[in-house]
Amino acid sequence: MTNSRKKSCSQLLEEVRACDLCQPVLPQGPRPIVQLHPKASILIAGQAPGRKVHETGIPFDDPSGNRLREWLGVNRETFYDARRIAILPMGFCYPGTGKSGDLPPRPECADTWRAKLLTKLPNLKLTLVIGQYAQAYHLQDTSHQTVTETVKAWREFWPEQLPLPLPHPSPRNNLWLKRNLWFTKNVLPTLRKRVMDLFGNEES
Repeated sequence: MTNSRKKSCSQLLEEVRACDLCQPVLPQGPRPIVQLHPKASILIAGQAPGRKVHETGIPFDDPSGNRLREWLGVNRETFYDARRIAILPMGFCYPGTGKSGDLPPRPECADTWRAKLLTKLPNLKLTLVIGQYAQAYHLQDTSHQTVTETVKAWREFWPEQLPLPLPHPSPRNNLWLKRNLWFTKNVLPTLRKRVMDLFGNEES
């Protein structure tokens, strides 16, 4: 057994939160933001923290998080209970802003930490993959050409142990949601039922 596998979840998280591999290229410096516990039954695999999340240090502590909690049908207490929900973005630190929004997640996070962290989640029953970078990693050759096509094919991924692709819950996607009413009508009720089966009926 390798040393990385012998490390406890808390030891690995301590190393992750002290990581400064990307310090020279991060506009506001490193601040890795993850939520993890071996008992978690749901994994949320997102993109990377935004500016507000970088400031608070709390994952999805922004309008995107409000919508995501609504999609799941859970309240903040449940969402931030690491024994229930793990939150592991593709990039752990705020990558900065480009011409069309936040820059892509830094690749160093997945290369250095992701496989090690996923071994600390033996009880997952549902993985939600948000956006193109998480879908490319978790769905690999089974993902489609675009996020819309991948999410439309959600039933291909639905068996409970496999990832469920989602669009990003950002307000920037309001137009996408209006154009793709099938997502609200078909995907979200199924998702909420699965979460309710895992956690019971939570008040949002």
